[in-house]
Amino acid sequence: MAGHSKWANIQHRKGRQDAKRGKLFTRVIKEITVAAKMGGADPGSNPRLRLAMDKASEANMPKDTVQRAIQRGAGGLEGANYEEIRYEGYGIGGAAVIVDCLTDNRTRTVAEVRHAFSKNGGNLGTDGSVAFQFRHCGQFLFAPGTPEDKVMEVAIDAGADDVGTDDEGGVEVVCAPGDFAALKQALAQAGLKADVAEITMKPLNETSLAGEDAAKMQKLLDALENLDDVQQVYTNAGFDETVT
Repeated sequence: MAGHSKWANIQHRKGRQDAKRGKLFTRVIKEITVAAKMGGADPGSNPRLRLAMDKASEANMPKDTVQRAIQRGAGGLEGANYEEIRYEGYGIGGAAVIVDCLTDNRTRTVAEVRHAFSKNGGNLGTDGSVAFQFRHCGQFLFAPGTPEDKVMEVAIDAGADDVGTDDEGGVEVVCAPGDFAALKQALAQAGLKADVAEITMKPLNETSLAGEDAAKMQKLLDALENLDDVQQVYTNAGFDETVT
């Protein structure tokens, strides 16, 4: 795994996300609503809904809020009709950026995303312009000191594609998106808790940034993440130092 300060960056990212807990609630509610609409209200037969509900639980979202979102998506309650849109673009130093949105107004969303890119030194690209630089997969990251042998034994038996370590001693497990839920359960039953466990767009290569370029890139990412219609932002930018 590339990255000079991966674990510092992970904790930094988690801290930024925790500071945006109100925005996190809104995103999770949207995701639950869309998941229920697309795959039904039963999390047992709807992996996307199950994952969204897990996110809600981790964020300490009230259960009645979760149930209302499920009912809304499944047709039991009135609400906005969201559609999924993905935008691709470039940031500082040519770093690749993917922006996943859920919106009820496509025209508004593309204008806001384009403005965030252009105002912060990036530019919006065309469909497919950077997606080939990422792999859609399940990813688990365990902090340095986690026993690799134990992680590998459990993960491979549960369907992981790859298990590896980085220079800092952290352990990474990668799997197909469809195997994520079963793998997460197997790891939890073995007493292995990942610092990061998500279905993500994992960059195949990293664009390393430092100093002023890193700060500018973080500003661009923050501008995108702060947009109401944005659900997730992925980048292949690697920060050689933690930026604030």
